[in-house]
Amino acid sequence: MQSKYIQGDKVIWVLAIMLSVVSLLAIYSSTGSLAWLQRNGNTEYYLIKQLITVFLGLFFMLLVHRSNYQYFSFSGIILFAISIPLLIATLVWGPVINGARRYLLFHLPLIGEITFQTSDLAKLALIMYLARFLAKKQHVIQNSRSFFFAILPVLIMCGLIFPMNLSTALLMFAGSLGLLFIGSVRIKHLSILSGSAIAGVLILLSVAAIKPELMPRVDTWNKRIVSFFDDKEEDYQVVQSKTAIAKGGLVRLAPGQSTQRNYLPHAYSDYVYAIIVEEYGLLGGAVILLMFIIILSRSIKIARQCPTRFGSYLVIGISFMMVFQALVNMAVAVDLLPVTGQTLPFISMGGTSYWFSCIGIGMILSVSRSIEQTKAAEEIKTKNIAYAAAT
Repeated sequence: MQSKYIQGDKVIWVLAIMLSVVSLLAIYSSTGSLAWLQRNGNTEYYLIKQLITVFLGLFFMLLVHRSNYQYFSFSGIILFAISIPLLIATLVWGPVINGARRYLLFHLPLIGEITFQTSDLAKLALIMYLARFLAKKQHVIQNSRSFFFAILPVLIMCGLIFPMNLSTALLMFAGSLGLLFIGSVRIKHLSILSGSAIAGVLILLSVAAIKPELMPRVDTWNKRIVSFFDDKEEDYQVVQSKTAIAKGGLVRLAPGQSTQRNYLPHAYSDYVYAIIVEEYGLLGGAVILLMFIIILSRSIKIARQCPTRFGSYLVIGISFMMVFQALVNMAVAVDLLPVTGQTLPFISMGGTSYWFSCIGIGMILSVSRSIEQTKAAEEIKTKNIAYAAAT
């Protein structure tokens, strides 16, 4: 039964399920205060909500991993075309939450309000698009004209996300640069792109400093950066996160006994890693870090074994973007980076974030499944040839 319906890299399957279980434990623990404030003390509400999210996400992963990964090449173009109007709609009509527009809000009958974070779709669509482009244009990718068409979707996506979500735009830009580098794009072109992007951001920030109404998020970014480099103006969230980590110590086993969840804003999303360390110690936090590193290493192995360029680029792009986001989230929790607002993939509360993480892992498993099937077919062919020779 297992080999028939669940195929692909078994280690990645196990890690994805383990991270989902950690998510349920962390969300149930970190949403206690939120439940008392918004759900009249119904502490099981967010656990049940996350449980439904996990079941749907694993179902999506199962469906995607059973698909032929070659289909993702064309679907990447469709998703890219869909992402652009959704990002524009978010920028114009998205509800303002914590001073930023990151979601689209839908009212569905019987279900109620549903939020959809369009940048999660955009990240996956951009990787799929770039993987297809690099695979098809590999023979001319070092030409300036091909490079222009490779970076154009990156600039469009990041430009639409940048005004309200700087950290996600930077994450997508860095992930795209990494994928372009692996795709044999000339370092000279990548250097020009990086320099131009930095200059463009500085120009936009200068304009925003003169006319703050054009980019209201600039003041928030400035405060976060100042508080990160100035110990006297340390951000409240950072203080509470470091307190949670200090309480965890080296080794601890205290699920559900976090105290900082009552003081730490967004303990169930942006700072869920701090809650995990508080309840399971630095050893528990190290295990989470190790799990993401193993996912990356297994993905690299899959990419090397994949016979097609598209499959290799797709696996590398998805795994690198996901693990890089996880590292950024953890770095913020331990005060190695300024506050970014990035969630921890597979663990933070949020439907779209978890679902697109599952879909991304499903694509990696689809490539792995294809490799396994090819190897099995070759083994059967070899046995048949040997049998025919023997008879």
